[in-house]
Amino acid sequence: QRFQTTPKGSRKQDRTDCSQTPLFAALYLRGQTGAAVAVLLLCALTDVLDGYIARRFDMVTELGKALDPVADKLIQAAMMLCAAARTPLVWLLLAAHILRETLMAAAGLYMLRVLGQVYGAQWYGKVCTALIYAVMIALLLFPDMPEPLAAGGVFTCVFMVLMCLVMYLADYARVLRGEKR
Repeated sequence: QRFQTTPKGSRKQDRTDCSQTPLFAALYLRGQTGAAVAVLLLCALTDVLDGYIARRFDMVTELGKALDPVADKLIQAAMMLCAAARTPLVWLLLAAHILRETLMAAAGLYMLRVLGQVYGAQWYGKVCTALIYAVMIALLLFPDMPEPLAAGGVFTCVFMVLMCLVMYLADYARVLRGEKR
């Protein structure tokens, strides 16, 4: 079960994505790529369903908005680490990912301290996440993918990661100035 309702109606997330991260990595490292990819797809599905259910039944919490991306980033980092073992260019994506997440965490904490709330994901962040999943799954399933194709996928992900960073920081700046997001 991905969430539960407490007596006050708030949402409590379990650790589904976090607990699946080591399972994914263990399966992949044991050569069970198909099973590892199935775990990734399950992570993506539970993440989408969790978000939908939380919004649909008005169960979104500040804590959920803060913790859900952490689970997402852990599985993304695990995908990148596994893919980097065979496609070294993925280290560049991992570096961009770490930079973005570090800056976003700092900006999010600042927004929480100044405004008292956490701002959830935007459409472009969701597109970036979907792109990372697609490219990493392709690299994991097809380790002998032609280098130009692999590089194109990785560079597209790097571009999206950095573009999302710029767009989120611009959104945060607008909110701090009192403008609509």
